Amino acid sequence: MTEQEKEYFVHPSAIVDAPCRIGAGTKIWHFCHICAGARIGSECILGQNVFVGGGAVIGSRVKIQNHVSVYDGVVLEDEVFLGPGCVLTNISNPRSQVARRALYETTCIRRGATVGANATLVCGITVGRYAFIAAGAVVTKDVPDYGFMAGLPARQRGWMSRHGHPLQHPDAEGVLTCPESGLRYRQTAPGVLVCLDLDEEAPLPPALAAGKKTYRKYR
Repeated sequence: MTEQEKEYFVHPSAIVDAPCRIGAGTKIWHFCHICAGARIGSECILGQNVFVGGGAVIGSRVKIQNHVSVYDGVVLEDEVFLGPGCVLTNISNPRSQVARRALYETTCIRRGATVGANATLVCGITVGRYAFIAAGAVVTKDVPDYGFMAGLPARQRGWMSRHGHPLQHPDAEGVLTCPESGLRYRQTAPGVLVCLDLDEEAPLPPALAAGKKTYRKYR
């Protein structure tokens, strides 16, 4: 075992083709397949039966649940969450008879976004930072930062905080407050939401990085 291999964990049933880049602290669980050329950051968790293509790029602290395929052309930024069985693709018009390997479309899921269980993302779109895709949704177009998407096809149903709570009932100045963290948000332009208290690229303060109540306690 090399020094690099000691930095991350690979279950004996998983296959990791060389060469690829895997960051320290990452855990790759049962029956995963990581193709040569894949890039995976540090402290990621790949659940059972995850496939990662050789042209995929995965950031750090990404969590990928069971039975997800991250194909060539998919880019996952830091701290993305992919729910069980969600679907990502890389060709809009696939045909078995027509080779389109040189035409893979890029799907980018930006920092901190969540894709719910069994949701499907049509390729070639960008999902914004901290956006939240509901379970079973089918997303066919770009999603703004903090956008909450649900339905078939998915439509924006509102905004979701960085902690994963619906942002409702703005105050007189249009400020929306997360019920868990107390972080404040406001639209700076139509369809553009920003956090007033913390930069979108900044890590959460330790005091806000651990949940203390369930989602339903805040509803």
